[in-house]
Amino acid sequence: MINIGIFNEHRLSLEGTCKLLTDNEEFNVLFMCEDKTQLREKMKPFPVHILLLTMYDISINSVNLIVQLCIENPKTKILILSATGSEEIILKTIKAGAKGFLGPESSYKDLIEAIYTIRSGHDYFSKSITQLLLNRYIKNLKDDETQQQGDLSSLSARQVEIVKLWGNSYSNQEIAEKLYISIRTVESHKNHIMQKLNLKSTVDLVKFGIKNNIIEI
Repeated sequence: MINIGIFNEHRLSLEGTCKLLTDNEEFNVLFMCEDKTQLREKMKPFPVHILLLTMYDISINSVNLIVQLCIENPKTKILILSATGSEEIILKTIKAGAKGFLGPESSYKDLIEAIYTIRSGHDYFSKSITQLLLNRYIKNLKDDETQQQGDLSSLSARQVEIVKLWGNSYSNQEIAEKLYISIRTVESHKNHIMQKLNLKSTVDLVKFGIKNNIIEI
């Protein structure tokens, strides 16, 4: 049996996906969830093999959610279902830790194939992602992971505070107002932080903050 959790903020789509999967005797739908604030709690009691996560945007909150779920549930594989196949959403969700991506052209057959593929330990991407794009991304990802990151002691107290606020979804404007500094200073701090830690993206910065207990989850 493959234990599955389903998240979708649209109730009708949520129930439709659940109905499709419960017709398969090899799938065990453990829960349905339509509230992001409840999803992490829903995950805790169950050994979820595959989480179907429907995304409608690529906000910092959405990326943070994927990162947090991957850290808290390392044995759970996340399959993204998206109404858009934009390159930005594809790359950011994979970078955050998702193991599969189904775009708007995907069918029920693709969904079943994706679940079996990911459960077997392989990544799965719908046909909208060209092989060239996938190969380029995977190469960049592997290159990033081989580079050594800086440690927490290299950051000043102010920089740690900025990482914490950024990881908790504060905008540059909100950080500037809270710390009584300019937006330009906030951006300058963030650039220095990325350089000190040898990070490539804000997703890497969020991961660093979570792993070092700077960002609360």
